[in-house]
Amino acid sequence: MKLLKRSNDALFRALAIVASVCLIALTVLVFYGVVMRYVFDNAPDFVEPIALLLVVTIAMFGAALKVRDGGHIGLDSFVQRLSPKARTVAIAFQHLCLIGFAIAIIVGCGSMASTTMEDRIPILGLPEGLRYMIALPAGIAMILFSLEHLLALRSHEHR
Repeated sequence: MKLLKRSNDALFRALAIVASVCLIALTVLVFYGVVMRYVFDNAPDFVEPIALLLVVTIAMFGAALKVRDGGHIGLDSFVQRLSPKARTVAIAFQHLCLIGFAIAIIVGCGSMASTTMEDRIPILGLPEGLRYMIALPAGIAMILFSLEHLLALRSHEHR
């Protein structure tokens, strides 16, 4: 449990740093695009495809981060009214569903990445599969974070 928690701590920090850098880059990039378009009437064509990659990264990594801190969508008002044993079962079911969802992301996005790797993102020339590969580390992180929660539940250390 301690090894998983320590490795998840490092993974959490890495995802948070990457998501934060992407958010800063997105802000600067969009500001640059708006200034170039409306002030200089010279809109750069690379802003939109890069912004899309940054948004996907922020969304996927942000979703994984929320799994770790328990901030994902849930029916907390309902779960809090359950008995302690039923609450534990509900939380365990929630994390098992999250693991299933993450597996679906990994399988689906992995398949899409492999089938679109030969295609290119217009303007950037990067492989189209890159859009889908962004979700893979987020899916893996969701699984690891949910496993941590499940192990904590088992040892009655749930946050």
